Amino acid sequence: MRMMCNDFMLSLLNVVCEMALYLLLGFLIAGMLHVFVPQNFYRHLSKDNKLSVVWAALLGVPLPLCSCGVIPTAIGLRNEKASKGSIASFLIATPQTGIDSILATYSLMGLGFAIVRPVAALITGVCGGLLVNRLVADDEYGAIGNNSQPATQCPTSPLGAANGCQVKIWRVLKYAYYDMIRDIGLRLVFGLIVAALIQVIVPDEFFLQFGSQPLLQMMIILLIAVPMYICSTGSIPMAAALMMKGLSPGAALVMLMAGPAVNLASILVVHKSLGSRFTSIYLLTIIGFSIAFGLLLNSMGLELFSSAIHDTCCMAASTLPHPFKIVCATLLTLFIIFALMKNLFCKFTKKPLDPDTVVYRVEDMHCSHCEAAVVRAVENVQGVEKAKASASANTLTIKGPATEEAIRKAVEGAGYTFKGRK
Repeated sequence: MRMMCNDFMLSLLNVVCEMALYLLLGFLIAGMLHVFVPQNFYRHLSKDNKLSVVWAALLGVPLPLCSCGVIPTAIGLRNEKASKGSIASFLIATPQTGIDSILATYSLMGLGFAIVRPVAALITGVCGGLLVNRLVADDEYGAIGNNSQPATQCPTSPLGAANGCQVKIWRVLKYAYYDMIRDIGLRLVFGLIVAALIQVIVPDEFFLQFGSQPLLQMMIILLIAVPMYICSTGSIPMAAALMMKGLSPGAALVMLMAGPAVNLASILVVHKSLGSRFTSIYLLTIIGFSIAFGLLLNSMGLELFSSAIHDTCCMAASTLPHPFKIVCATLLTLFIIFALMKNLFCKFTKKPLDPDTVVYRVEDMHCSHCEAAVVRAVENVQGVEKAKASASANTLTIKGPATEEAIRKAVEGAGYTFKGRK
């Protein structure tokens, strides 16, 4: 038992060390994309043609949005009059990957997976968008009110520009090393722990008993991954660990594609906001193309995509990580602890409410993107002076004389469930 615990801790340490540098770099790039890409940039997706579908997938692949965080962004695209095909393309391609998960995939699973994963996400998104354009009529998916905000004007004076630059740098760092880690921290920790447990507990070459039935492996992975909430980064160590136990590269790709792209909560929200036919195409495209790419990957030769994982894991099992990797892992761990502890502290700390302040209960929020979407939805409501949303507490705090019915319409228009006063 003691030896198993030591093996578990060593396995966890090595996996974290292998991913930490790439995660820290990926988070930083994601923060820059979040801050410096203007919101009105997405208005280029308004044309109902094939080019807008391709453009939506190209925009979505590098963005660090999970399967729930992408939904408010997609609804924002709908508010900006984006075409239904480009919305579907964005919804399908974006959560499967991101600049942070691409780098993390390279760190654990090698260059082959790091290339195939975003390419598969891009093709799946484009094909899903084209199908929606062809098969879904304009009146068959939900109409959502326009809650878009005017673009913020940049300061023109030298002092204002300098202050604005400092503010943007701070926003980049805050989003990269607090907001993103707060959103995916628990799922990333879960993925790392499960990966370490798989390496210690699951017998070597466990999945080789299904070697003659690769499609069965993929169906088992789909049954596990689709309902679960797996982020694109947290799925990487689990997929790598399962491959070390004999899971085929194709089945691992199914986990990397279908797991982050969809979950039960996102299915319900998409159905509510965009209609049943849109949801069916969205879901079947993700499942169908993940299996197709999985079978294609297996046909290309297993050694091409499994050797990098085998080399990384064997090297990690025999030697301690490089000191620089340990420093990066320590930084990542501290960021995760800080973000999760602060989130927990805020959840259980009750501050006295200001006069004319009401707390409402709002469900289906899962991350900072959801919070921002709800806040944006209610900011234009008459009588709202200040708004703050909390995904962890499922609350929306409104200061001002706005009516409950107006708040309800704004929240439900953004695709979330309004439960009235808390």
